[in-house]
Amino acid sequence: MITHEAGVAYGPWRAPTNIAAHAVGGIHHDETARALGMRGGTVAGSIHLEQFPPLLEHVFGPKWWRSGGLSLWFLTPTLHGEPVRCAARLCAGARTEIWMETEAGARVMEGTASLGPDPDSALRRRLAEVKPATDLRLLAGARSGDTGAAGPVRVPAADIDGHLPVITERLPEYETPTRFGGRVVPFNRLVDLFRTVEPSMVQVQGPFVGLYGAIELQFTAGPILADRDYAVEGRVLALGDSPRTETIWYEATLSEDGREVASFLHMSRLLKASSPLWAAPA
Repeated sequence: MITHEAGVAYGPWRAPTNIAAHAVGGIHHDETARALGMRGGTVAGSIHLEQFPPLLEHVFGPKWWRSGGLSLWFLTPTLHGEPVRCAARLCAGARTEIWMETEAGARVMEGTASLGPDPDSALRRRLAEVKPATDLRLLAGARSGDTGAAGPVRVPAADIDGHLPVITERLPEYETPTRFGGRVVPFNRLVDLFRTVEPSMVQVQGPFVGLYGAIELQFTAGPILADRDYAVEGRVLALGDSPRTETIWYEATLSEDGREVASFLHMSRLLKASSPLWAAPA
């Protein structure tokens, strides 16, 4: 149930599942995450995204599924089952502020949502401020402008069926094709679809542990449907670093029969402490 308070619409409290808790060696695995300074295995940011569509349709109307977007910077990782809720500031325009928060009031992620393309989205503003990297080891072979492609790629309906038991918002659109002429792909699986472009585009040196830093999804002729063949094209936009991470920004487009249907802006953090390349100074 969506509620209103002081000009803000809130989605219901949910307890997201860490669906990758079994993946030894990744940031969602308890032992691995704790060794890297986390409280435990983290819930994927793409899982948290799944709480936003009902709220954004409430704010912008049903057209949001066709041409809407959301742009989120990830702030505070959460663990399996920890309650969170999403929020959107009520507005009369085509863009609004959105965020997700814990019961203690900490922001899990924050950014903007829009109806129609938003060249001034939360992540586009952050991307414009990225400073050139000073020392890249994991990403030493990557360059801004590198491109990649994948396809045909698809999400089978059976894959959605397997995801429904752990999804936070089990929308009718994910289960029946009535509204859009096909079953809608939930955001977690949509992110996976875009990421199929990474192996052909991003060259990473050696083993590492990574985690999502930011995601923007924008529909141009949405939504994305199951059992459809799509093509993905991507391009590296920027490379950066910090004391604890190397970072890569890229954008990708998803098209069907040559027509763009959605785009993706992604920043990923590669943890230096997880790599032998950072075990000693260069």
